[in-house]
Amino acid sequence: MQTINHRLAVRTALLFAGCSHMAVAVPSLAQETEQVEDDANVIIVTATKRDSTIQDVPFSINAQTQEDIQKSGAANLEDISRNVAGLSVQNLGPGQSQVSVRGVSAGQVVRDQPGVKEQVGVYLDESVISLSLFTPDLDLFDLNRVETLRGPQGTLFGSGSVGGTIRYITNQPQVGVTEGLVEGNINLVDGDDLGWHLKGAVNVPVGQNAAIRAVGYYTQYGGFIDAIGPAGGEDVNDGKRYGGRIAFTLDTGEGFSITPRVVYQKVEANGFNRQEIYNLYANPFTTTRPAVTFDEREQYLLLREAFEDETLIADLVVEAELGPVTLTSVSSYTNRDILVSRDGSALTGSVSVDLGYPDEGVLLPANLRDTTDVEGVTQEIRFSSNGSGPFQWVFGGFYASTDRFYRQRLPTPGYAAVTDATLGAGTSAAVANGFPDLDSPYNADLPYQLEQVAIFGEGTYALTDAFDVTIGVRYYDFEESRKFISGGLFANGDNVSDTTTSDGFSPRILLSYDVSETLTVNAQASKGFRLGGVNDPLNITLCTPEDAALFGAFQSYDDESLWNYEVGAKAQGRGFYANVAGFYNDIKNLQTTLDAGSCSSRIVFNVEEAHTMGVEAEFGLSPIDGLDLVFSGSLIEAEFDSTLPGPLAAATGIREGNRLASVPKFQFSASGSYEFPIADSASAYLSASYSHVGNRYTQPGDQENNPRTFVHGLPFGGAPADAATTVDLLLPSYDLVNVNVGIDFDSGLSFVLYANNIFDENALLSFDRERGGRARLGYSVGSPRTFGLTARQTF
Repeated sequence: MQTINHRLAVRTALLFAGCSHMAVAVPSLAQETEQVEDDANVIIVTATKRDSTIQDVPFSINAQTQEDIQKSGAANLEDISRNVAGLSVQNLGPGQSQVSVRGVSAGQVVRDQPGVKEQVGVYLDESVISLSLFTPDLDLFDLNRVETLRGPQGTLFGSGSVGGTIRYITNQPQVGVTEGLVEGNINLVDGDDLGWHLKGAVNVPVGQNAAIRAVGYYTQYGGFIDAIGPAGGEDVNDGKRYGGRIAFTLDTGEGFSITPRVVYQKVEANGFNRQEIYNLYANPFTTTRPAVTFDEREQYLLLREAFEDETLIADLVVEAELGPVTLTSVSSYTNRDILVSRDGSALTGSVSVDLGYPDEGVLLPANLRDTTDVEGVTQEIRFSSNGSGPFQWVFGGFYASTDRFYRQRLPTPGYAAVTDATLGAGTSAAVANGFPDLDSPYNADLPYQLEQVAIFGEGTYALTDAFDVTIGVRYYDFEESRKFISGGLFANGDNVSDTTTSDGFSPRILLSYDVSETLTVNAQASKGFRLGGVNDPLNITLCTPEDAALFGAFQSYDDESLWNYEVGAKAQGRGFYANVAGFYNDIKNLQTTLDAGSCSSRIVFNVEEAHTMGVEAEFGLSPIDGLDLVFSGSLIEAEFDSTLPGPLAAATGIREGNRLASVPKFQFSASGSYEFPIADSASAYLSASYSHVGNRYTQPGDQENNPRTFVHGLPFGGAPADAATTVDLLLPSYDLVNVNVGIDFDSGLSFVLYANNIFDENALLSFDRERGGRARLGYSVGSPRTFGLTARQTF
């Protein structure tokens, strides 16, 4: 790498946090001399699996530091994404979100698609924690930073990083340091429900060469969704999150360290952020039941709902310097137990209407329970150079084994008796297929086992003092086996097994050139991939004949691959930084998620060709002492380049020129912070942020025949058979404004008073249709206006 003096190194790292909006404040002239002597201002990232400043990383990366997270009031990855160019998160409920980078999106993945693989890899430090729909809702307390690596990271991070990689980097135990942080908060959500949290972290040295760092937290979330119906109530989607982590580091000071760690977290929610516009039991069309028109943030419940996610992570990192080479070993074990418990009454009731059941059968409460048990182990061993020569490299191997057991049940007390009375004695027992609960009309067991091995390497050579070339490649070998067993009235009585295998190479080449001390340009070509699989059989008994014929032929789907081509520039100047990148992603066999209409099933279909291309930019200004302004934005075109034949194009939206789902064309954020002294031992700051997220479609097919008229076709409660609801499926853009005021004392005490979503925008995040709109229609919505006060004490 280019050799530069200490002063320039620090200034470069500071100013090129432009890949890191608000990562650090750009120093004013008065501050610059003092800051260049303080190495703490240099942000070190590990995106290349070697310590580097952001300036030295030859591709687009964003790093949100702990200070950024605190000042912005971000509580989760969705909050962070609004300030990161090219990053978008589709919120599908607590603990359930989908992440996309640079528009690479397959559409909405829902609870009952366990075989779908993630498109963005998520890591906690060195441990992979990705799980398709269930991106972990990690607490952001005591994080060092959150890194967003844009573009395919298949060389160093493997499958699941086809669009990019997110890395939560925690603060590690510090030898010889005693420090701690306590934080308390109280907040008011939507004007009527209180939330609060209490969090703490402590770092304690153990002797001369060891230290322990412990973190604990408890958060109570206020609710904002009201429900009508027998299980109704106010603020039904409140919940809590609690957990912690403890890490121990032994560092001999002679090139050897070992860090074991245990992380535990549990998330519980009492409901979902669903705003309904139609429900079988509550709608404007009923005459023998009270007609209902829903208000904002309102739903109907026959049963209360719940979400639980219990996560245990144990990992061990060992580092040893072996002369000019550093050996790193990363071992991890993950165990997650996830429950999604929903009110499935409208789904079950809609089928009962079709089957001619009496009203008492249609009105039976049904509990749709999806459980996911995941147990996985990974092992990575790598060697990397640690010298100062022109050639720097990393080489290693990776192994992972994951067992995932997905179960679905639909317990509906009394359903067997109604079924046998309506369809004939013994019907429930005849279709059970070995499942014991005859009152559950749908049951499924899907055990998965995924095993992978990989060998990877990447090297950077400084051809000149200004010009670096990086070449990397990863060889991967996957094997996934799966069983599918189903039973009950709504099932097909399946009992099938299948295996998916794949192997190949994922290369990349990066070029970086220092045009001057203040300008660097880079370019790259890189490949990413995502493992294919096999679709679950359709629930044929629930399908209309038309939907059965249209979607019944989709079985296996192939690996998805992507070639990314990009150029970028990082510029710095006195009091500003600017970063821009342009990219083009050529996607083959895009695994697109489709809703199979009335079948209450989702399938994955390979689209032969698609692309995303766009521009992303981040820059900051520090025009006067204490004032920092940061801007970031992205403009993305994400489209299909293939058209399916006949009625498939209209039903699926897979038509050349149609947009990929869940991706805003335009996303922009602006924030400003002004800090000023108010006493000899205290300073205050005012900050505000504005973010704009453009319009999106939840699924590709939503842009066909839109606005869409959903004919419910369910003559229940006196509703006519031709009752219909028309919906504009283009999710509107939304704007969020947050403001906060803070006071920091030299003693380590600080207070922050904040208001999030100050104009109370009701952001529509995704559209949900239960059984093609025959049972229920609704939106996932964002958080309403929230006021809060946070107090922190460091020591």
